Amino acid sequence: MPNSLWDTYSAFANTYGGTILLGVVEHMDEQNNTKRFEIVGVEDADKIRKDLWNTVNSREKVNINLLYDDDIQTIDVGGKKVIAINVPRADYTVRPVYINNNLSKGTFKRNHEGDYHCTEQELKMMLRDANEAGNDGLLLEYYTMDDIDIATLERFRQMFQNLHPEHQWNSAEYKEFLTNFGGYTRDRRTGKGGLTMTGLLMFGKGLPVRERFDNLRMDYIDKSNLIGDQRYSDRLTYDGTWENNLFNFIRMVIPKLTRDLPHPFSMDGVVRKDDTLQAKAVREAVTNMVIHSDFMVNGVLKVEKYDDCFVLTNPGLLKLPIEQIYKGGESKARNQRMQNMFRMIGYGENLGSGFPLILNAWNEKHWIKPELLEQPELMQVKLTLHIQNNVASGSLNDPINDPINLTERQKMILRMFSDDKDLSRERLCEKTGLSDATAKREIAFLKKVGYLERVGSFKSGYWNVLSK
Repeated sequence: MPNSLWDTYSAFANTYGGTILLGVVEHMDEQNNTKRFEIVGVEDADKIRKDLWNTVNSREKVNINLLYDDDIQTIDVGGKKVIAINVPRADYTVRPVYINNNLSKGTFKRNHEGDYHCTEQELKMMLRDANEAGNDGLLLEYYTMDDIDIATLERFRQMFQNLHPEHQWNSAEYKEFLTNFGGYTRDRRTGKGGLTMTGLLMFGKGLPVRERFDNLRMDYIDKSNLIGDQRYSDRLTYDGTWENNLFNFIRMVIPKLTRDLPHPFSMDGVVRKDDTLQAKAVREAVTNMVIHSDFMVNGVLKVEKYDDCFVLTNPGLLKLPIEQIYKGGESKARNQRMQNMFRMIGYGENLGSGFPLILNAWNEKHWIKPELLEQPELMQVKLTLHIQNNVASGSLNDPINDPINLTERQKMILRMFSDDKDLSRERLCEKTGLSDATAKREIAFLKKVGYLERVGSFKSGYWNVLSK
């Protein structure tokens, strides 16, 4: 057995799993795949399998055995014996998987076709993730209630009280209220009290947040409806006008994303009811971005808005395999206290149902399936929510159902003018929740590209939706 086999065992276990083949030679310079791999076989398959089992069960070589009986097989290929070793991805609770009793130098990760030593940052991230209690309960020494922005905490408290008017926590003092949510704690051994990571990041004043977490940035950028050489139409970043904590960031970003989603006009008594499944899904996606972030690594919590999609990026890597996340049924948030806070004010679904909610909401509109992507080289995860129809779903090639050229907001406006040719811009804004400036800009665009025309004067005329 080559010694490098165990480097690969560690790398596969710490990354996405994989299969090691003994008895196959790879000619790296050969471009033709049919000639690149040569089956040479192994001489004594039974002895090699026995040695494999002895080694993998020995703590002297690897710290944990992830293999079951069926994971090591002997395959006969034209009379030659090939040994296939299937190495599964290790659960986050047992990572890192390392060799030679050396955590710092014996931990590997897979990158394309090679095995590489994990960096100190990657190693620390895996060790943090192995903590079942999550990352966000860490007591931050020397950070106290003086570092909390009371106005932010009061906004959260009011939302909590609106949903739970009879809850006993409503009468608690600020420190006690925050303690109940895991934002403030006391070390029983030393008696020292202070804010937790959750408390400071969620409700802290901007300066202490940036001081303690100078590795983290929060950024929202709107690149939709650009005119001319505009770089963006809206931006939310550090500018001194808001206390840049997580709760304020989420509270301001979610309305910016959801206001342009299609909202059917309906009333519940005298109250307008326009909270759609898609709006709930966007809230879920944004809160997921926060509760699954690793705030100890260098990175940016970024939300980008385009005409045809939203892109959400968070620092850290996935704790679970992507296919398992798409299926749902299990939730492993890094920041469990933040997750509970959001759930207590109506943000976030029950455990394990969040991502399926997003998928169902997008499927209802026949939009392109959301794309979840892990980017190990950047130590970040990216979620793209396309707001355009899936061509394969059979959309008609007309201006309202055009899957490529128009955004969902523009299609919605066309539908409304198609249903009511006398619809005024003021009434359009009232029904859709759009600002007058946005409605004016969208109507101008639709006229420019030839999908909408005004027949007659603006006082006595009407709108006409055109086919192309």
